Amino acid sequence: MSETTVRPVPASGSPAGAGARPTTGRGRRARLALRALQVLLALFYAVASALPKLIAHSSAVESFDEIGWGSAGMYAVGALELAGAVGLLVPVLQSAAAAGLGALMVGAFVVQVAVFDGQYAATPLILLVPLALIAWARRGHNAQLLRRLGRSRQG
Repeated sequence: MSETTVRPVPASGSPAGAGARPTTGRGRRARLALRALQVLLALFYAVASALPKLIAHSSAVESFDEIGWGSAGMYAVGALELAGAVGLLVPVLQSAAAAGLGALMVGAFVVQVAVFDGQYAATPLILLVPLALIAWARRGHNAQLLRRLGRSRQG
């Protein structure tokens, strides 16, 4: 198809159709890279971050005792991280999960600075960047999630 050829506009009104994905190799590679990033982050949050909290590993217990939150706070944060990790893998939840994990990272940054003198404060900030990218790139799923939530309240 040449640059001067006019493409027909689908019935949805948008040039690429509602929810259509780019068909270029570059667009496909970008989608695959984003998906790979989501899987890596989900593995990190589930295995490296949530698991030590949920099994009460000594390092997690010590950290949460120093913060003053004890085991209840440790289990709560671990459960939120695990839920976020699962959400990163569920298409309709991807954006919301990334935003939720991003909010946790903002809290983790504040705790690192206030309680631990900023020793590992860069870690949550580094993780915040790909989470923000995922939340923005997958934001189209938010309308679908809200529709599903609206239906569940009516039913």
